[in-house]
Amino acid sequence: MIARLAGTLVEWDEASAIVDVGGVGYRVMLSTASIAQLPARGERVALRIHTHVREDALALFGFTTPEEEFVFHELIGVSQVGPKAALHILSGIEARELALAVAQGDVARLTKVPGVGKKTAERLVVELKEKLAKVAKAAAPKRAALPGTLEQLEQALLGLGFKPQQAAAAVEAMRGEAEGKPLDALLREALKKIRG
Repeated sequence: MIARLAGTLVEWDEASAIVDVGGVGYRVMLSTASIAQLPARGERVALRIHTHVREDALALFGFTTPEEEFVFHELIGVSQVGPKAALHILSGIEARELALAVAQGDVARLTKVPGVGKKTAERLVVELKEKLAKVAKAAAPKRAALPGTLEQLEQALLGLGFKPQQAAAAVEAMRGEAEGKPLDALLREALKKIRG
């Protein structure tokens, strides 16, 4: 089983790359995030590899980060998600962002990923919430302590029934314009931002 490939990057397209290792060219399937991190053609590249063997084919799936590889392996453990589907999902949403959406139970965000319907999104949340918790924790933005008025604004939004991530995003958007404004004015502006 191939677990790692290191060689010369011969060529790449939107879904795969060919890596020359000792005169043998290996085609490796990659997510768009991994393709974006590839070096220039002719340069050295090292990829983490998942080898998928079927009766009629042997396919190599590559990753530029351990995190993406970990999320991929968790995805293929979900019923009805094979390696190609998992890579397709990771091409539509970065591994950390996927883990965060799963941890927050954000089905709406997951269904925006091409090829992920509501049932699949719900299955991902149910089956992966605990498994991706560590990656999600690393992905959660580190927020600076809020000044008093912004803290009150966030509490007011939560009190109105908005989800924590909606309230936090609205408060972050207001951070630069909050100084000297009363809470009621900030609340009106935040509601406009949330409702678009």
